[in-house]
Amino acid sequence: MNILIGTVLLGAVALWLYLRLPNAEWRAAGMANAWRMAQFTAPRIIVALLGAGFFAELLPPEKVRALFGEGAGVSGVLLAIALGPITPGGAFVAFAVGAAALKAGATSSLVVTYVTAWSLYSASRFLAYELPLMGRQLALRRLILCLPVPFVIAGAAHVF
Repeated sequence: MNILIGTVLLGAVALWLYLRLPNAEWRAAGMANAWRMAQFTAPRIIVALLGAGFFAELLPPEKVRALFGEGAGVSGVLLAIALGPITPGGAFVAFAVGAAALKAGATSSLVVTYVTAWSLYSASRFLAYELPLMGRQLALRRLILCLPVPFVIAGAAHVF
């Protein structure tokens, strides 16, 4: 889906929800919360995108093609799965790194594998949120149950 179409659809849903709020007081509170969230998020997005852009220029295309290109095979899958969890930052960083890798010559199936591993096993999220909020037993159970997923996704992405 084109990013513009997705943005317009999300904007339309947000406007519809805003208009469904029962009174002006709730609308004002909603706008105040949205403004605070934008102020909090915008600087982080800008820094992440700038960093990812600089990172993309630093990636040597020949190394990316060698490690994540067409001939990478199982070692490329294992490396993508290993790098996903240790990627610092949130979605803006992980997806920007994936886009930079694509630009430098990585295959789409290995980028999908990397993003899947990041989203399932992010070390920063696991240590900062899951362990303290869910407890060790539940967090580890979730982690163990998710172990085969990136391998399945890698195979499916390679086929499709």
